[in-house]
Amino acid sequence: MSKLQNEAQLLKKALQIGAVYANKRGYGELESHDGAKLKVEFLYRVLVEDKLIQPLAKDQISDPSMRHKLALWVHKKLPDNHPLKE
Repeated sequence: MSKLQNEAQLLKKALQIGAVYANKRGYGELESHDGAKLKVEFLYRVLVEDKLIQPLAKDQISDPSMRHKLALWVHKKLPDNHPLKE
């Protein structure tokens, strides 16, 4: 698992976009007082359930792996000229 450039910012963007997506799909809302780990796991599970990302192997599920998967997801969704892709 190679770290992406701007991975922390990509994760933040993924959480923003993912929260809106999950809410529109009826999965519920992420609250501002929810911890980052909970937000990451919630969004990861929503995207896996909707088959937008491939699930990690059961023995590889961890917070850093889920964070990386979310960063990759949003990286692929951003336009080529987006500042986070540079």
